[in-house]
Amino acid sequence: MPSNSTKILLLITLVSGMLVSVSSNSWIGAWMGLEVNLMSFIPLMSNIKNMYNTEASLKYFIVQVLASATLLFMVVMKTVTEDLFTLTNVGTPYTPMIVCTPLLLKSGAAPFHWWFPGVMEGLSWENCGLLMTIQKAAPMMLMSYLIEINPFMLMIILASTIVGAIGGLNQTSMRKILTYSSINHTGWMLMAMITGDNMWTMYFVIYSTLVLTVLSVIKLSSVSFINQTMMTNKEAKLMKFMMFTSLLSLGGLPPFLGFLPKWFIIQAMTMNKLMPMATMMVIMSLITLYYYLKISYSSFMILNTEPKWNSQSHKNSTTKNVSAMILSSISLTGAVLCTIIIGTN
Repeated sequence: MPSNSTKILLLITLVSGMLVSVSSNSWIGAWMGLEVNLMSFIPLMSNIKNMYNTEASLKYFIVQVLASATLLFMVVMKTVTEDLFTLTNVGTPYTPMIVCTPLLLKSGAAPFHWWFPGVMEGLSWENCGLLMTIQKAAPMMLMSYLIEINPFMLMIILASTIVGAIGGLNQTSMRKILTYSSINHTGWMLMAMITGDNMWTMYFVIYSTLVLTVLSVIKLSSVSFINQTMMTNKEAKLMKFMMFTSLLSLGGLPPFLGFLPKWFIIQAMTMNKLMPMATMMVIMSLITLYYYLKISYSSFMILNTEPKWNSQSHKNSTTKNVSAMILSSISLTGAVLCTIIIGTN
C-alpha cells in the first residue's frame, strides 16, 4: 500500500497521463498518455496485505495491456497504410470501428465488460471512484473524435444499456450494482457522442459528480452489501435516506440531477429519428430504477433492528450526517434546474 505522499504523486501522474492523452494531436501521443495513466493507477490498486486488491490490480493490468497493445498495433498499421492518420482524419469508413474496439475494452462497455465487475469487487471505494470516472475520461474522449452513427456503435450502445440494466438485477453487492450502473451510463454517453457535439461531456461531468457523491455517502455509511442498509439505528436513518436519494439521482429519476442529461439525450435522439433506440434505452433505465427503488423500499419498510453491541457505533454520527446532507444536496439541484429549463421554454 503506497504512503500518502506516494499516493499524491501517483494521482498527479494519473491525471497528467489523462490530460496528455486527451490533448494530444496524434494517436501515438494519445497511446503514451494512456500508458502513463495505467502505470500510475496500478500501484494505487495494489495492496500486498489484501489478496483481493492484488488480484483486481492483476486483472486490470492484463486487460488494459491487451487493449493498449491492440490499439498500438492498429494505429501503427493505419499509419503505415495511410498518408495522414490523425485524431480527426480517420481515413477509411472502417477505421472508427477498428480503433474504437480497444477503447471500448478500456472503458468497460458491453460486450467488452467481462473484466469490470470482478475488478470493481476487489477495490476500495476510492479506487472504485477513480475507475468509474477518471479512468473512463481518456478512452471516451478519444472515441468522441471517431464515433459516428453506424450499426456497430448502435449495437454497442444497445448492449451496454441492456447489460447494465439486466446485470444489476438480483445483485447483493453495492460494488456490483454500481458497476452495472456504470456500464449502463457508458451506453448513454456513447449515444450522447453520436447525437450531440459536446453533450457527452456534460453527461460525463454530471455522472462523475453523482458517482463520487454516492461513493462518499456509502463510505460514510460503511455499507458494502444491501443487507447492511437494514441494520441501522435511528441516527443513521438520515444517512440512509441521503444515500438512496443519491442512488435514485444516479438512476435518472426525475426531478433529480441525473434525469437532466438523459432528458437532453432523448430529445436529441428524437431529432435524429432514433425513436426505437430511445424507447429501448428508456426501458432499460427503468429497470435500473427498479432495483434502486427495490433496495430503498426494502430498507425503509422492513423493521430495522440493531444489536446492543452496535448501539454505540453511531453516537458521534452528527459529522457524518452533515457531510452526507451536503453531498446529497447535489442530487436535489436537478429539481431547480428542471424548473428553470421548463420556465425558459
